[in-house]
Amino acid sequence: MQHTVKQRTEEEIRQAKKQFWKNRFIKAGRFIRGNKKLLVGGILLLLIVSVAIFADKIAPYPYDQIGTSEQRFAPPSIEHPFGTDHLQRDVFSRVVYGSRISLMVGAICMLIGVGIGVPCGLLSGYMGGFVDMAFMRVCDLLQAIPYVLMAIVVTTIIGPGTQVVYVTMGLVHAPAILRLTRSMVLSVREREYVDAAKQLGESKASIMFRYVLPNSSSAIIVRAVAILSGAVLSEAAISYLGYGTQPPMPSWGLMLTDSQAYIYQDPMLAIFPGIAIVLLVISVNLFGDGLRDLLDPKFKGRVMN
Repeated sequence: MQHTVKQRTEEEIRQAKKQFWKNRFIKAGRFIRGNKKLLVGGILLLLIVSVAIFADKIAPYPYDQIGTSEQRFAPPSIEHPFGTDHLQRDVFSRVVYGSRISLMVGAICMLIGVGIGVPCGLLSGYMGGFVDMAFMRVCDLLQAIPYVLMAIVVTTIIGPGTQVVYVTMGLVHAPAILRLTRSMVLSVREREYVDAAKQLGESKASIMFRYVLPNSSSAIIVRAVAILSGAVLSEAAISYLGYGTQPPMPSWGLMLTDSQAYIYQDPMLAIFPGIAIVLLVISVNLFGDGLRDLLDPKFKGRVMN
């Protein structure tokens, strides 16, 4: 009898947990469907990511293949949906492969900015005193330097290339992440559960990574997503000036640079990579705004209940 009652109780617990998670996902799904920004931005971003992943299958020609057409600046056709450039390369293939460069630049810059900014922001906000002052002065110094000037300095040290964009934009965005993390830590460290952890004798590192950081993560995630679109635009600007991605890599910014010499002969050379940049930035910004709403504590409370 006792064994049967125990089995029944365990089954009821499992069913209750199953129903809890089912209700939670239903509410989250309703919110996502009702949040047009998150839905549209997520679909656009997923489409661009899919194009980057399957670029080898989608692009009809290699991005550096010269002479894919019998004429320069060939108009759009079935063989060349976006036409060809001055070297008779297929523009559609170069735009497709360029999505890899832009997404990779955005992702790596985001990881560098978060990897530097979050730990430093935790230390600055939680430790205070001289540590806080030192980090803040470094932030002031980095934010006072224009990113184009920083790109020139980095190019002088390590040479031109995509790595210039990684280093430059990682350093440019790290102070913003650091300041945001610091402000969140200053707020969270005064909460009751942090005081309770101190009274229980937990170490500072344990408190920062078990209590402070998880309760500051939503704002950091939203800001990190915003870095992605900023890095894509900055990569286009740095490549446009000749310090970023180098030929024959098909960066969208580099394609804009190449097109300026032939803008009157074939304006489509600038229009297509420009549209690609706009779509990526719009999708990331919409997704970031929707993600901010999704991670809002009020919504989290509605989903948890």
